[in-house]
Amino acid sequence: MLAAMLQALIFDVDGTMADTERDGHRVAFNAAFREAGLPWNWDIQHYGELLAVMGGKERMAHFARQTYPELAARPEFDHLVRKLHVLKTSHYVHLVEAGALPLRPGVASLIREARKSGIKLAIATTTSPENISALLRHSLAHDAEKWFDVIGAGDIVPAKKPAPDIYLWVLERLGIPAENCLAIEDSAHGLKAAMAAGIPTLVTENAYTHGQDFSGAVAVLSDLGAMCLAELEVLHSTYSRHH
Repeated sequence: MLAAMLQALIFDVDGTMADTERDGHRVAFNAAFREAGLPWNWDIQHYGELLAVMGGKERMAHFARQTYPELAARPEFDHLVRKLHVLKTSHYVHLVEAGALPLRPGVASLIREARKSGIKLAIATTTSPENISALLRHSLAHDAEKWFDVIGAGDIVPAKKPAPDIYLWVLERLGIPAENCLAIEDSAHGLKAAMAAGIPTLVTENAYTHGQDFSGAVAVLSDLGAMCLAELEVLHSTYSRHH
């Protein structure tokens, strides 16, 4: 049986394309809380624990239910969460525009190499479209969004990772079989989501995800700094031959 040919790279964003969680989203959440007059503050360790809940609005709702249940029970709570998320996104975009969140090693060069080789590019993430736009524009090029054939982001599917919904949505629009794609993730939740959609998955772990269970991954790397497209194609081909 011939190995599937690599035709598309599908990137997660937060923690994969850039180390956005600790010094990006966490900082932006805390700024939004202060702006809204809330006594909430997520330190580095606590935020790492909250990352088990996928999605920013879902994360805030979970935190409130656990820590401020009376507030979470109020009829206006859903409106408050949406307001906080808008504030947080604004603070996050400002951080990106200030150059505080560069891409992780190897990401930019791999994206450019894939474009030159005719490999399609896509994104599958739960982060907001505004966050992606800012990161791509300020880290790659002003028109970098156009480099990606499909961008699946935010609340376009009801179930967040580890459900496969966002990957299935992206695959449908790419029009490429799952086995001909390679997902690049940083977390166990992301790996499960991609694998459940049938996509071979490479993991680049970070400080928050180091030590998670990455069983089934094509490979687990510290980053993409030493990785070129040809090596990715070999990993993908080797994986495909054995699955």
